[in-house]
Amino acid sequence: RFLIKGGLAGAAVYVAYDQGLLGSGTEGAEALKKAQETLPPAIQEWTNYLGWEVRAAQLPPTPKFDFSLSDSWNKGVHTVMSALSVAPTRACEYTVEGWKYVKDLVK
Repeated sequence: RFLIKGGLAGAAVYVAYDQGLLGSGTEGAEALKKAQETLPPAIQEWTNYLGWEVRAAQLPPTPKFDFSLSDSWNKGVHTVMSALSVAPTRACEYTVEGWKYVKDLVK
């Protein structure tokens, strides 16, 4: 069983790599576009083969993704760098506020 599961996992990784899903963002976007074009006709073909009556209106529309991984990554990097650049100033401000609070408690 372990060898079968390992073989299936290896095959899945190979197929994902071969289709460009593990590559850059542009390769992933191309693979998604290719899947969106290929999947509905393939589903229709299989339903016809199996004798199921499925109309195109019954199938849900393919989702449209308007998501750029590189833009999200860049936005995250900018946010982290912005927070790190302000961190020393904020640390000084919080330290001064903390000392004022402690002095007020001691009085």
